[in-house]
Amino acid sequence: MSILKRIQMILVICLISVGIDQGTKWYASEYLPKFEMTSYWSDMLRIGYAENTGAFLGLGSGMSDSAKFWIFVCAVGVILSSLLIYILRTKTQTAYGLSSLMLIFSGGISNFFDRAVNNGAVIDFLNVGIGSLRTGIFNVADMAIMLGVFLLLFAKDKKAGSKGA
Repeated sequence: MSILKRIQMILVICLISVGIDQGTKWYASEYLPKFEMTSYWSDMLRIGYAENTGAFLGLGSGMSDSAKFWIFVCAVGVILSSLLIYILRTKTQTAYGLSSLMLIFSGGISNFFDRAVNNGAVIDFLNVGIGSLRTGIFNVADMAIMLGVFLLLFAKDKKAGSKGA
């Protein structure tokens, strides 16, 4: 796949993913009750504004501000930059594999942007589960990351695919 085609794919996937994520986060910050969840569908879905100063499911939220900066800004920035370079340069990924990586990148970049504009916090607003078996509070960017990781599990390298043929 040509570099121009990759850039087009990155732009399309990122614009859609980041656009939906930032739009839903804007809606959550403007219209949802702050730090209070409202229950729907027999409590299978809870929706309400929350701020996450940690990582996935709030991990690391109790760390010092300095540690959060180095991990959630510097380290994540390096990881996202490296992932983008890999997406642009790899020759072994199929379009399916690249799309999976782009979902991970787009979710990461949207949450990274959120931290930059919200004093280190990411806006979350969704929680699903049955009874006491529940997810943490998450957002659309988290769903893009998880979908990308899930799809990546089934992606095949071009080289790996050609060895068996």
